[in-house]
Amino acid sequence: MIEELWLIPLGFAAGLLGSIIGLGGGIIIVPVLTFFGFSPALAASNSIFAVFSNAIASSISYAKQRRIEYSIGLKLGLLSIPGTVVGALISSEITPSLFKILFALILIFASVYIFSKRKIEPKKYNISKQIMILAIGASFVAGIMSGLFGVGGGIIFVPLMVIAMGLSMKNAAPTSQFILLFASGSALVTHTLLGHPDFYQALLLATGAFVGGLVGARLSLEIKENSLKILISIVMVAAAVKMFIDSLEAPF
Repeated sequence: MIEELWLIPLGFAAGLLGSIIGLGGGIIIVPVLTFFGFSPALAASNSIFAVFSNAIASSISYAKQRRIEYSIGLKLGLLSIPGTVVGALISSEITPSLFKILFALILIFASVYIFSKRKIEPKKYNISKQIMILAIGASFVAGIMSGLFGVGGGIIFVPLMVIAMGLSMKNAAPTSQFILLFASGSALVTHTLLGHPDFYQALLLATGAFVGGLVGARLSLEIKENSLKILISIVMVAAAVKMFIDSLEAPF
């Protein structure tokens, strides 16, 4: 049990970064767990506990800062729930090789997004019928990602709110963390009912992620993102390459 205490600092680092960029932290946790031989279902289910814990801590801090758009967050959060159930069910069937390939693609997409997010400018605030139809589909896909990969789905929610709905980046990341309360919470329940998580490991990750979420929400007001986003992007690309290589050795 002592040998698994390294999961606490892993959860903290993931929670810190996840809170700042609004992606939930699973994008950091899952690659590390797969490197150590965790099965897809175990990695995703353990990670989702950390994502949920991180979302709670971040939402508390962001609520005090009044940076959460509750109306949008509630709608997108509820829309994501059906997808999270589907994703959690799939996670027990997917092979390690396919899981690593798909997650590597997510890492590359995430790194591109993080590296270029300063260039993403919000449009005029807009929630038309067309945008809501797009939001329904995007939320379902984000939910599947949350349940299947244990990443929360913020990689879809943040660009959706900024590019399509016209929300500022300052409010999009906090609102994404609020959305993840619903997405990760429903995925957590489904994974638990399916018997996927190791609760001791999940608790260690969640503990670190909760503290990281509190710290990250505070730092988000003053941190200089340029160096951080470059570093995160490089790490993600390196992890993606490693996962591609590992997928060649894992069974399909």
